[in-house]
Amino acid sequence: MAVDIAERVMQVIAKTQHIYVASFSPDSTFEEMKIDSLDGINIVFAVENEFGIDVPDDAMKALRSVRDVINGVEKLLAEKAAEPTA
Repeated sequence: MAVDIAERVMQVIAKTQHIYVASFSPDSTFEEMKIDSLDGINIVFAVENEFGIDVPDDAMKALRSVRDVINGVEKLLAEKAAEPTA
């Protein structure tokens, strides 16, 4: 499942930034990719829509790389899965 999440996150980033997935890796930093804070916000919104999650503002500020986004999505999905259903 983690590979699928990583691939989906990378697809979202590629789509929002209009770049090829092959042009970056999970270990790429936003600085290397020339992604600024506004681009980061757009990526977070797209990730939230893709996965049906809400990224907390404080977590959003800590995102500095593709790996940060992947790890954050995995954590939020795990928390969501652990929530009791009403």
